[in-house]
Amino acid sequence: MRTLVINAGSSSVKFSVFDTASNVQIFKSELQRLESVEKAVEGIPALLEAAGITTLDAIGHRVAHGGSQLMDACVISDDVVAAVEDCISLAPLHNPPALAGISVARKNWPDVPQVAVFDTAFHQTIPERASTYAVPESWRNLGLRRYGFHGTSHKYVMLRVAEELGTPAAELRIISCHLGNGASVCAIERGVSVDTSMGMTALEGLVMGSRSGDVDPGMFAFLSRTLGLSPEEVELELYKNSGLAALSGAGNDMRDIEQRAGEGDKKAQLAISVYAYRARKYIAAYAGVMGGVDVIAFTGGIGENSVSMRKRICERFDYLGLIFDEDLNSAVKLTDSEAPQIQQKNSRVKVIVTQTREQWMIAQETSRVVRAAAMPPRHYPPIPVAVSAHHVHLTKETVEALFGKGYELKIHKSLTQKGQWAAEETVDVIGPRGEIKSVRILGPYRSANQIEVAETEAFHLGVDAPLRQSGQTQNTPVITLRGPAGTLQTDGIIVASRHIHTNPTDAAKFGFKDGDMVEVEVRNGARDLVFRDVLIRVNPEYTTEMHIDTDEANAAHIKHGGLGALIPVSTHVAQITSCPHGSNTDGSCKLAPVASAA
Repeated sequence: MRTLVINAGSSSVKFSVFDTASNVQIFKSELQRLESVEKAVEGIPALLEAAGITTLDAIGHRVAHGGSQLMDACVISDDVVAAVEDCISLAPLHNPPALAGISVARKNWPDVPQVAVFDTAFHQTIPERASTYAVPESWRNLGLRRYGFHGTSHKYVMLRVAEELGTPAAELRIISCHLGNGASVCAIERGVSVDTSMGMTALEGLVMGSRSGDVDPGMFAFLSRTLGLSPEEVELELYKNSGLAALSGAGNDMRDIEQRAGEGDKKAQLAISVYAYRARKYIAAYAGVMGGVDVIAFTGGIGENSVSMRKRICERFDYLGLIFDEDLNSAVKLTDSEAPQIQQKNSRVKVIVTQTREQWMIAQETSRVVRAAAMPPRHYPPIPVAVSAHHVHLTKETVEALFGKGYELKIHKSLTQKGQWAAEETVDVIGPRGEIKSVRILGPYRSANQIEVAETEAFHLGVDAPLRQSGQTQNTPVITLRGPAGTLQTDGIIVASRHIHTNPTDAAKFGFKDGDMVEVEVRNGARDLVFRDVLIRVNPEYTTEMHIDTDEANAAHIKHGGLGALIPVSTHVAQITSCPHGSNTDGSCKLAPVASAA
């Protein structure tokens, strides 16, 4: 598919053409010192024709802000344009030029499908505790929340890191540092964004080229009282005349600032120190959020090119297990999609540098959406839904500690999944604030303890149980289990990610592969509900069934019963409604890419 990517900004329009089938960039150009975005985009067809490009299959537009309505890349329609216009108040400097580019492109190529790809889309997985501002509810109802930006860049970095390490993104904790004139840090835990430094707008977070990053919002009233500045004037100064430029007095180019700092310029030295400190603070915070970090990745103009800035930022992270290698850092010379590692061999945390490929990522997203839109609707058979009440999976050693030496669990009843059963025995789960009595043990024995509760129950216990796939119990809180013969402290408490168990035969009917992420609509006549980010787990021993916890069942008005077992609810079915990662040529759901980014 030959795809044109347009990135329209207020001062430049970048555009490229990719053959996404062969993964080749055919053309690249940038128009600067614009008279207007409209005139720049109007001139693109002539430039493409001069390069021998006369036909296009799709056009992708970078759009900064999709708000809470536009949660994924989508085909552009009048309704989509109106929704992007509604987000102008959230991105007043970024959405208007994108809309101008979209308007002209739709006129230039009226018969070519066009797609909006949002900087905010990758961050839709951020949990409420990270996205919510502690402001009046009436303000939050207007859309005040953390959205995050640079999503296409952070997503690409995640894929490239996973490919470089030969490890699925779902098994990694990555802190992605996009450091350039615009800058942000993203915490990516096991394949999804869980926090990011930019917020409601692209102004929050790190120090940037001309943007301030984090400031005390009280300064708006202070500057109004002392200098008579309006909120709009303060906002403009924070966007245009702050950041590195304001601190250094030497513009926003890090190369010039580093040169001046080396010559003894105190302002330049301060600018570098503040920039590195802010980045280091966010990295440390996100390591805390994720319970550790496996990879710190640098990209963007400064992240890719500044040897000294990478060194400054990575200093003093030895407590995380990071052992930096200055020689490898100094040797980095990126020319294409390389991803060199710059830590020593015995470092627990890996440090990777790579060029960001936002244009390429937008082309991939555009092709995905266009292919999916061209497919006829596919009707999937319904999937039974099972409600998973709280339960525990235990090791043989833990069972003996709680019930006595040599004790063997007694099977109460078999479960739907082959070889799995509910035991007659129960244990009490005790946290710092409360306890849950008589929690059913499920068999067979596990190699590590796993305690599965709903989020509401985690609050009752007083622990911050992470949302995890079954089996991912590393870096989880410690709680106490109580049995008739004793107590035992153990980690392993999680809120289990919703998922669908299926076997290869049924998976083939649906077009599933192990690791796919899909959306599922539960229809019950009372409160239909769409669940996003449902994980597909394929195993020859599985019976096809979707598993949700009691909080999710309550939200969808699905009833459950029994204690600890997985209980099928035959009167309710799940219907696959869309494939977030695209469709294959036969209309089946496409595997989420995790290891083929370059």
